[in-house]
Amino acid sequence: MGRYYTASFSAVSVSAAVDCFEVLAASGKPFVLHEVVLSQSSDYGDAAAEGLSVLLKRATGSYTSGSGGSTATPAKHLTNDASAGPTVETNNTTQASAGSGALTTVRAEAFNVQAGWQYLPTPEQRLLFLPGEALVVSITAPADAVTLSGSVVFEEF
Repeated sequence: MGRYYTASFSAVSVSAAVDCFEVLAASGKPFVLHEVVLSQSSDYGDAAAEGLSVLLKRATGSYTSGSGGSTATPAKHLTNDASAGPTVETNNTTQASAGSGALTTVRAEAFNVQAGWQYLPTPEQRLLFLPGEALVVSITAPADAVTLSGSVVFEEF
């Protein structure tokens, strides 16, 4: 069993397509994705309802990391665990691209912003990211700004 961590962001105004999360596995430390949650707290009326596309991507090789967001420090689930190895970025307004590596969509979904979105796979469907690979969670641009919050839970080996 590995060590569990959660990286989050809260109440960020999003008005363009963004990479909500970019989690880059550390050297020699693969990780498994356990959960991703996205929710918003500004558009609850029926007139504000809209659907957003969300993509889970695997970045490999010399991909170009996103930029324009923030760095998040993953929270340890157990107090005495070591700090997380992966580097986590949130809300990159310049999205990751393949560069000379690869950026492959491994899951594509859509959600109504009023309901939020949760990716909670069964154990057999959890995604493994090898050292040097990255998870990128992207959303399309909302019609108008939404106040977005999110969390990603991963297990590092």
